[in-house]
Amino acid sequence: METSIINRIQEGLTEKKGSLEEWREETTQDHKEICLCSTDESVLEEHLHVIDESLQKIEDGVLGVCQVCHGTVDDELLLMDYTSTVCLSHFSDKELRELESELELSQLVQRSLLPQRVPSITGFDIAAFSRPAQIVSGDYFDFLQFKNGTYGLVVADVSGHGVSAGMVMTSLQMAFQTLTSENSSPSAVLDRINHIYLHNVNFTNFVTVFFASLDPNTRVLSYANAGHNPPLVYRPETDKMIWLKPTGAAVGLMEHFNLQPAKFQLKTGDILLLYTDGVTEAYDPQGNEQFGFNRLAGVIQHNKDLPADGLTNKIRETLTNYTQGALLEDDVTLVVSKVS
Repeated sequence: METSIINRIQEGLTEKKGSLEEWREETTQDHKEICLCSTDESVLEEHLHVIDESLQKIEDGVLGVCQVCHGTVDDELLLMDYTSTVCLSHFSDKELRELESELELSQLVQRSLLPQRVPSITGFDIAAFSRPAQIVSGDYFDFLQFKNGTYGLVVADVSGHGVSAGMVMTSLQMAFQTLTSENSSPSAVLDRINHIYLHNVNFTNFVTVFFASLDPNTRVLSYANAGHNPPLVYRPETDKMIWLKPTGAAVGLMEHFNLQPAKFQLKTGDILLLYTDGVTEAYDPQGNEQFGFNRLAGVIQHNKDLPADGLTNKIRETLTNYTQGALLEDDVTLVVSKVS
């Protein structure tokens, strides 16, 4: 195996370990519980332990040594999964076919970003807005279509921001667009994406994702929330706020991905709000208090009669007034859907 490959893996793992440890130290407990979908940080410790073991194997000169023939694991395989311990010559035909699919997808996810678009869905008024804190955004939202014909709604937030997060976001969009058309379940798509990202040395971030399929005929929202801030459903009929809480940890954050699917029955008049934490975690000019979930919900509640684009503008206006026009430290994304 080339020394340059080992160096690349070592650099990637070191960067990932540093970013995860920094996130653990600097992130509030509430936000950590959302991303981990748990008050227990052991899942993060397990992932850090795997990274440490791999870094130690590099130091010992045994990373990428095949456990069967004691030869070297193929470079392409090791870059995609640094925990690989068996070379391709020992894979079964089935495993080789599955690996070929994964390698093709790993190449696809690094292609160019495609334009975002707002779909026309019967019975739904939809609007969206996204603004980066820097030149390149680490937020991602999109409107897709599943194999069974239902519509896909996704909002994601890559840890950090700027160019590094933007590069991951670009690859993430390609992954979603490739996999959604082949599947009928948000959780199945996220499971595949997590598998591709977790041990890939090209991806040193983690990603929070809310991904849903929407059936306009039944108005059933089938979703999986991978450590993302809970979307809000406001029901004017009963003046009730419903938060779609995480059903699993963020993508790329834990070794054993256990994302649970969930469903929600939308009704006429309901307002569905998807957003990233750049909205709720924006501070007042004094840096004392965040915009928060309650203020966000209040904007929806007090402006429920506005169309979707009007609600989006009202949230932006309220956020600007709250921060007194100060530059935001994080990317901001909003997707508003009203059921008619």
